[in-house]
Amino acid sequence: MKSTKQMSDSIRLGAILAVSGGFMDAYSYIQRDEVFANAQTGNMLLFGVKLSEGNFAGALQYFFPVLAFVLGISAAELVRMRGHRILRQISVINEAVILAAVAFIPLTQNILANSLISFACGIQVESFRKIRGNGIATTMCIGNIRSGTQHLCQFIHSKDRENLVSAALYYG
Repeated sequence: MKSTKQMSDSIRLGAILAVSGGFMDAYSYIQRDEVFANAQTGNMLLFGVKLSEGNFAGALQYFFPVLAFVLGISAAELVRMRGHRILRQISVINEAVILAAVAFIPLTQNILANSLISFACGIQVESFRKIRGNGIATTMCIGNIRSGTQHLCQFIHSKDRENLVSAALYYG
């Protein structure tokens, strides 16, 4: 595992971001009409269910957060492409401002709130893609579970401790 002196590539920050990503999903699902902030696969599934039921208004509550997530990823990528060296700092500041603003949005405006949270999550998932040199997702777990299991199997096969350390990182 590569060591790093850069705070934005640290396990500690990765853990904080993972907790915040989980919190945003829990908040948006429990408080904001059962829409996911990060789990866009769930939103796509629920979007399809609502469409198949002919509930087009209900489908929109899942469509707009997915669109906002895509726009968040795009915004972060455009900043990265411009060569900004402080992308991660800009991302954290934007995320904090967006989430603070969402706290003041009434529960009658859940589509707006969920879209803003998903936008912030899109920025986060694009801005923080590595911890200690390993590609990782800080807002969702399926890819991390896959990578952790892959490294665990590689460790069992090869006995290379580096794979065990990587598996622990992804599972952590």
